[in-house]
Amino acid sequence: MFASSVATLGIAFLLLMLAGAGVVIAITREANRLEAKRQHERIEAALQSQISFEQLRLEKLAIASDLQQALNEPTTQQAVGSAFAQLRGRLADFDGAYLVTAEGTVLAGMDRRNAAGPAGYATLREFSDQLPGLKPLAFDRGGDLRASNWSALMAKGDDAILLVVIDLNHLATPIVSPWLGQLFFVAYRRLTPAMLAEVSAGFHVEGMRLTTIRPPDTLASLAIPFADGRVGAWLTWTPSRPGDVMLERFLWAMIAVGLLFSGIFAFVVQRLRASAIQIALREGEIQRLAGQDELSGLPNRRSFDLALDAALADCHREGSGVAVLLIDLDRFKAVNDTYGHTAGDALIRQVAQRLLALARPGDLVSRFGGDEFGIIQVGSASQTHAGALGARILAALTEPFDVDDVEIGIGCSIGIAFAPLNSDERDTLLKLADTALYEAKNGGRNRYATFEPQMNRALQIKRMVEDDLREAIENDRLELHYQPQVSADGETITGVEALVRWPHREHGMIPPSEFIAIAEERGLIVPLSEWVLRRACTDALRWPGLRLAVNVSPIQFRHKNFVANVLEILAETGFDPCRLELELTEGVLIEDADAAESAMMDIRANGVGLALDDFGTGYSSLIYLRRFAFDKIKIDRIFLEYMEPTGESAILVHSMAHLGRALGLRVCAEGVETRDQHRFLQAVGCHELQGFLFSRPVPAAEIDRLLGLSKPFAETLAA
Repeated sequence: MFASSVATLGIAFLLLMLAGAGVVIAITREANRLEAKRQHERIEAALQSQISFEQLRLEKLAIASDLQQALNEPTTQQAVGSAFAQLRGRLADFDGAYLVTAEGTVLAGMDRRNAAGPAGYATLREFSDQLPGLKPLAFDRGGDLRASNWSALMAKGDDAILLVVIDLNHLATPIVSPWLGQLFFVAYRRLTPAMLAEVSAGFHVEGMRLTTIRPPDTLASLAIPFADGRVGAWLTWTPSRPGDVMLERFLWAMIAVGLLFSGIFAFVVQRLRASAIQIALREGEIQRLAGQDELSGLPNRRSFDLALDAALADCHREGSGVAVLLIDLDRFKAVNDTYGHTAGDALIRQVAQRLLALARPGDLVSRFGGDEFGIIQVGSASQTHAGALGARILAALTEPFDVDDVEIGIGCSIGIAFAPLNSDERDTLLKLADTALYEAKNGGRNRYATFEPQMNRALQIKRMVEDDLREAIENDRLELHYQPQVSADGETITGVEALVRWPHREHGMIPPSEFIAIAEERGLIVPLSEWVLRRACTDALRWPGLRLAVNVSPIQFRHKNFVANVLEILAETGFDPCRLELELTEGVLIEDADAAESAMMDIRANGVGLALDDFGTGYSSLIYLRRFAFDKIKIDRIFLEYMEPTGESAILVHSMAHLGRALGLRVCAEGVETRDQHRFLQAVGCHELQGFLFSRPVPAAEIDRLLGLSKPFAETLAA
């Protein structure tokens, strides 16, 4: 591009210079031509004027002479010779002169101041065939002889003369002879170098000379004819060339202008070259940044995709295998929040270096962004090799990182997919590896998982959530089931817990365990939770006296408009806030305890109750009970699954129940499935029970039926 720009600019500059030079040359030539034309006209007019002057002078000399008197004498020849001799002094400017009759008879003559006769005149007649004696006399219509005064430049070979012929009979004072008839005075003057030099000096013309070679410039010459009418000699001179003089005078100025333009051109080219270099460097940097992660120095997602396409193409041709490993760092967000983003950036760079050290030559390590990395393993990639690499990565990233003299520990989750075993298309292969990564995270993190066909169910659910869940929320295609919460004696329903279900048109009833977490990842949990609360409040309006328990997602609870949205839904449905109980897990409280405390105070100020769900499973539940104002705790079902009356679980349940009662909280036990569990929990002081022993989650219509019974669970408890 730079070369073409310089070439274009150079051509334009050259054309400009050529155009300028052409204009100057044209002006110079035109000035020279016009001056040569004017000079030619001046010289031609001056010569004609000189010839006329010589002709007029000769006429005056003839009139002033004694020729007329001599012609009247009886001895005409002698008298004419004597009179003509008297004119020699006055004819000094002429090289020769003759007095001749119309028939060419020489009466008197002079050549170079010496007497001359017919022989001299005969030599003169070689210059022109118009001299008297060579052509018949011409008469006018009245029968009178025509005047034959004329003068001209004539040439013979390389000799030229100024020839003047005077008809003495037709002068202002005619000179006639009664015996000789018409008489002519013929004089000539040779065009000698001296004469031409004199003319040159008189007209300020240089180099005037006579030549028999046709001059190339017609404006710097005058043609002189031969006796036969052919042009055989030229009077030429060196023409004035004012254009050349002007060009010489302004030559340095023009050179200076040319140098100035050349300097400007060189400057522009230099600037263009510098700009081209900068553009090339920037384009290279852009290309590098377009394909490289700036923080880690690793190839970015774009380069990863291109490399994966190339690897899959080689896989088709060579029949080799390709493994894709997607890596997600565990607890990286906590590092950013605790130590700051600078420490997080340093940690990313160290992770990149460790991954590069583990990769084989030919493998590609890439960073997608955030805490996500990817590796393409090529060549002899197999489940064994990929698994070994995954194990090495887990071991390497589990080792502490030294960031600003602080040891930081993280882990990672890895998802692995293979081509062509799982798929030979890039997008599909990456989705399968992402599914395996999701499985590794759900399996406890800090582990790797290879894609298995049974993971397709999770992948389908994930796609379904992304594609169909929003539509299901907007079009009211979800359902709520309710699980009763009963009194400790098992006879009375005191409340219900709302649980969402998704009756999919293709996959049937989908439990919340399969789509809630994905809805949280994809930003659908807030509209989903609002739909659940709105529908539950609407259904519970027909169950006066029952408390309505609704689960709250941590993401929903941290939403800035959470309290306002809850109150808006209560006002919209007309549901009594005192009957609503929101169930929170300790995950709601960990992220930002101060913000959580403020939101809880606002919600309780409006009469809404709060329950701590999954009590006993967290490491700081006791702290939460002391700081946050809960109304109820729910003992997690995990303590009842393998509980024995005298075992550790029984002791823990007994302690939690007494702790809740001591703090003035209602105590509810979840997961009650046997009569023995019922009797134990009733004995330790639980206020409410919930579990399959009494009822599974059922539609609202079944709750209507159970409420219509005086002792809905009597038969179950008796059995």
